[in-house]
Amino acid sequence: MDAASLISWIDFTSGLSPRLAGAACWGYAILAATTLPPLLPNAALLVTGGMLAARGEMSLALVLASVAGSALLGDVLIHRFGWFAGSSIRRRAVARRRRGELFDWVALRVQRGGIPFIVGVRFLPSGRLLGGLAAGAAHYPARKFAVGAALAETVWATYSVGVGYFGGAVSDDPVHSIAIGLGLSVVVGGVAALVQRRAVGRAARAASAAPTPKEA
Repeated sequence: MDAASLISWIDFTSGLSPRLAGAACWGYAILAATTLPPLLPNAALLVTGGMLAARGEMSLALVLASVAGSALLGDVLIHRFGWFAGSSIRRRAVARRRRGELFDWVALRVQRGGIPFIVGVRFLPSGRLLGGLAAGAAHYPARKFAVGAALAETVWATYSVGVGYFGGAVSDDPVHSIAIGLGLSVVVGGVAALVQRRAVGRAARAASAAPTPKEA
């Protein structure tokens, strides 16, 4: 399997990558459209956007604005959905015990940790969706959530596009540039997965140690 095939296998949106260079205006729109919904793998597109910016074919500022702005809009929509459908979402999460414990832990931490926690949870696997839904279900103020989400998405967009920019700066081969960027993303994602696993473990232990109503 060559590098191009491997990238396509990892991220099916990579098939849209040639369109980023084909027409810049459509490129920014594609980046925004694929970043708006949560859990849609578009790492290859973000890396490609950074690579093209390094080569002068796209504007780095507009790439970052398209990605961060779209992600922020998606976060706000997730928060509002959690606000109005929080009870139903929590019941479904509780039905799967471990997910319910994690959901309750995130909702509690949002209330206690505020903006710093909203920024941090964004970088955990599925943290964007879970953090937004839990914050909405806990009725965490929308304005404060938007501030935290804006900070988180600015950092996330800078990192996600930045690894592609770095790849484009160190290699003239587009495939190698994307591969370098995705490689860096995989390493960071693996570290984040370990952090999430520890967080889930702490949430489960805290829930088990909590006194029942009869014990309180």
